[in-house]
Amino acid sequence: MKLTVDRTACQGHGRCFAVAPEVFQLDDDGYIAVHDGTEVREEDVAAARRGVRACPERAFQLKD
Repeated sequence: MKLTVDRTACQGHGRCFAVAPEVFQLDDDGYIAVHDGTEVREEDVAAARRGVRACPERAFQLKD
Protein backbone atom coordinates (compact mmCIF):
# COMPACT_ATOMS: atom_id res chain seq x y z
CA MET A 1 0.00 0.00 0.00
CA LYS A 2 1.05 3.57 -0.60
CA LEU A 3 0.47 6.54 1.64
CA THR A 4 -0.61 9.69 -0.14
CA VAL A 5 0.06 12.93 1.70
CA ASP A 6 -1.47 16.37 1.24
CA ARG A 7 1.23 18.41 2.96
CA THR A 8 -0.77 21.63 2.54
CA ALA A 9 -3.57 20.16 4.68
CA CYS A 10 -1.28 19.25 7.60
CA GLN A 11 -1.84 21.59 10.54
CA GLY A 12 0.77 20.00 12.81
CA HIS A 13 -1.58 18.31 15.28
CA GLY A 14 0.73 15.27 15.42
CA ARG A 15 -2.08 12.79 16.00
CA CYS A 16 -0.82 10.53 13.21
CA PHE A 17 2.56 10.28 14.92
CA ALA A 18 0.97 9.79 18.35
CA VAL A 19 -0.89 6.66 17.24
CA ALA A 20 1.56 5.29 14.65
CA PRO A 21 5.14 6.53 15.11
CA GLU A 22 6.42 3.55 13.15
CA VAL A 23 4.80 4.99 10.00
CA PHE A 24 4.52 8.75 10.52
CA GLN A 25 7.40 11.06 11.26
CA LEU A 26 7.28 14.76 12.05
CA ASP A 27 9.74 17.48 11.10
CA ASP A 28 11.33 19.85 13.60
CA ASP A 29 8.28 22.13 13.43
CA GLY A 30 5.80 19.32 14.16
CA TYR A 31 4.48 18.90 10.61
CA ILE A 32 4.40 15.67 8.65
CA ALA A 33 7.75 14.59 7.24
CA VAL A 34 6.49 11.56 5.31
CA HIS A 35 6.75 11.86 1.53
CA ASP A 36 3.79 11.46 -0.76
CA GLY A 37 3.75 7.97 -2.26
CA THR A 38 5.64 6.34 0.61
CA GLU A 39 5.33 2.56 0.47
CA VAL A 40 3.89 1.15 3.70
CA ARG A 41 5.30 -2.20 4.78
CA GLU A 42 2.73 -4.97 5.13
CA GLU A 43 3.36 -5.27 8.86
CA ASP A 44 2.68 -1.51 9.30
CA VAL A 45 -0.60 -1.26 7.37
CA ALA A 46 -2.80 -1.46 10.50
CA ALA A 47 -0.75 1.30 12.15
CA ALA A 48 -0.94 3.41 8.97
CA ARG A 49 -4.72 3.06 8.97
CA ARG A 50 -4.85 4.26 12.59
CA GLY A 51 -2.73 7.29 11.67
CA VAL A 52 -4.86 8.12 8.64
CA ARG A 53 -8.04 7.97 10.76
CA ALA A 54 -6.45 10.09 13.52
CA CYS A 55 -5.77 13.06 11.24
CA PRO A 56 -8.47 15.72 11.78
CA GLU A 57 -7.47 17.42 8.51
CA ARG A 58 -7.73 14.22 6.45
CA ALA A 59 -4.28 14.88 5.01
CA PHE A 60 -3.62 11.19 4.26
CA GLN A 61 -5.00 8.34 2.18
CA LEU A 62 -3.91 4.74 1.80
CA LYS A 63 -4.07 3.30 -1.70
CA ASP A 64 -3.39 -0.17 -3.06
